[in-house]
Amino acid sequence: MLVEYKTVAKEAEITLIEKKSKFIARIKPVQTQEEAEAFIEGVRKEHWNATHNVPAYIIGINQEIQKYSDDNEPSGTAGLPMLEVLKNHQVVNCAAVVTRYFGGTLLGRGGLVRAYGGAVREALREAGIVRMVPARKIAITVDYNHSGKIQNELMTQGIMIADIEYLEQVTFHILGFPEEVEALRQNVQEFTANDFSWAEGKEVYHAIPDGE
Repeated sequence: MLVEYKTVAKEAEITLIEKKSKFIARIKPVQTQEEAEAFIEGVRKEHWNATHNVPAYIIGINQEIQKYSDDNEPSGTAGLPMLEVLKNHQVVNCAAVVTRYFGGTLLGRGGLVRAYGGAVREALREAGIVRMVPARKIAITVDYNHSGKIQNELMTQGIMIADIEYLEQVTFHILGFPEEVEALRQNVQEFTANDFSWAEGKEVYHAIPDGE
């Protein structure tokens, strides 16, 4: 059974300037630790001449894997603040790297914490956060004379229609959330006078912008 979680909607990058130091924060949704490490290595290769490339990531719906490095910044001033921002926003399956090009002015411990944490916060805002909600794949097959009414009902209820197949009959391929499946089935049964086919497939994740 799938469990709901939050992650970033897409890969994103932002740049901040703090006392002439450039901080480039990049963030990306990932599914495995291997994918996170490959993303981090890719950023390091791209910014091979940077002063620091600081990584942090959380893998697993229950935050099973949490990893960060300060990459030679003073201990606790870089990777840990980045990780805390991810945790505070409750995002998982997400990796972030903040690249720093030193501008010649020391920021101090507090300044570094604010810069690295703030960079990840801005990258999260740029990427957007989504709720990954379990939904059931369902195929509803009806005669053509019922199809218009069923399509209208699906749209009225805000049900996601993944595809519509027009053959001898019309099949609506939808994603149904657990709390709406039974009511939808009853409505289809009523609208078609029980003249329909209902086939449930596997559970999949559907991304919904956080806050909706």
